[in-house]
Amino acid sequence: MTSFSFSSLVRTVSRAILLAETLFILLGLLVGFVGWLTSCQTSSSGLAKTTAKTGKPIRVLMVGGGTSHDFGMWYKNVDGQTLSRDGFATVNYVGDPDSILTYLPQADVLYLSNNRPVTNPAVRRAVMDIADAGKGLLIAHAAMWYNWKDWPEYNQTIVSGGSRGHDKYGAFDVTVTEPQHPVTKGVESKFTLKDERYYYLPDSTGLGVSVLANSSVAGSDKIFPSVFVVKHPKARIVGLALGHDAESHNIANYQNLLRNSVQWVARQ
Repeated sequence: MTSFSFSSLVRTVSRAILLAETLFILLGLLVGFVGWLTSCQTSSSGLAKTTAKTGKPIRVLMVGGGTSHDFGMWYKNVDGQTLSRDGFATVNYVGDPDSILTYLPQADVLYLSNNRPVTNPAVRRAVMDIADAGKGLLIAHAAMWYNWKDWPEYNQTIVSGGSRGHDKYGAFDVTVTEPQHPVTKGVESKFTLKDERYYYLPDSTGLGVSVLANSSVAGSDKIFPSVFVVKHPKARIVGLALGHDAESHNIANYQNLLRNSVQWVARQ
């Protein structure tokens, strides 16, 4: 009787141990599943969520072309890939400003990076009209220069200023002055890069700007805006002075500024 009871006890204990091990394994699987589900929810709340309002990628018409810059490499290819990542945007790049007339009606954002002359009066009017219609514009690097003496309205209204010079290509610091603005979200408060430091100056007769980030360089007390918002009464316009080559286009801070700018001006 004692032997039988002892054997039964051993079997009971063995079953209990097996059951405990099974429950432990199931608990581990449950915890892993919950962790996976949470990570999916977290990742979907990042940049990919920026198209949630429309359920579609932001449509960007990017205009390049001109001198002193490799527009095809750094804008069409690299910026195009940065914006297309994760279905964030679709990018249509054109190197001829006259093509703006054809593709602008299908765009949510007009991204100007060109210093190629815009001579067609209809194209000039279309750029002004898209702003008056409350659409989004991103004015990048070479496009914020005083490129066209016979089109002062562009710099006065669209850029609210411009640049007529820059430092020799080299390293300088960029300091975010408005970290709460959507355009600077996820951007380091201060970072260093190699670029052409543009001498952008606001036009006192223009619409005015809100500076989001400034540039500075050792040995100089001159501070110039690197990222700013034009105070247009209808449109959302961002100026991004950075962007000469790989030393800017390939870094995370620039890419965040680029994507944030497109998202913000598109009102998404």
